Amino acid sequence: MIIAMEGEIFSKEPTHIGLKCAGVVYGVFISIQSSNQIKQNVGEKLTLHITQIIREDAQMLFGFVELLEKSLFERLIKINGVGPKVAMAILSTYTPQTFAKVVENNDIKSMQRVPGIGPKSAGRILVELSGWSLELMQEKSVSSSEDSNLHQVILALESLGYKNDVIAKATKGLENDEVGAMVKAALKRLQTL
Repeated sequence: MIIAMEGEIFSKEPTHIGLKCAGVVYGVFISIQSSNQIKQNVGEKLTLHITQIIREDAQMLFGFVELLEKSLFERLIKINGVGPKVAMAILSTYTPQTFAKVVENNDIKSMQRVPGIGPKSAGRILVELSGWSLELMQEKSVSSSEDSNLHQVILALESLGYKNDVIAKATKGLENDEVGAMVKAALKRLQTL
């Protein structure tokens, strides 16, 4: 699985970038927000955080300048009915911080501004993300080793069926340790919640 790519910019469009790595040019989809943050020109070096999606009929790479945006993308594509195209449309319309406010305010009209999202989809997405918080997302992007361990703990708790608001409380301020120990500590906290 590819998690990041570093290479030379081969081509650059608002929602797509060609990244040349070791003689191979990879096509990477990017959000307009990421595109605006990329100041490098063709021929210059660039590093992107990557989410790789492999399907029966396609292999796609989605690139992000910020780890927070990548985490939000990965959270969005877990929602039933939200594919990579809709998730990228959301990230192209809103920054993670602005999107967090849309979710907090349960703002269906703002959700409908995203191309491809109607009233039913907007409502479903907001219901799925209730309890999701930017703080939880930001905790994921604190530092690389902490990020990796905390991300694994959050995924483990999600797989056990816990909701995002409960996970946020259980993992807030959790001391960085081995993943197994962190999961045990989070589960102990969950017993007292």
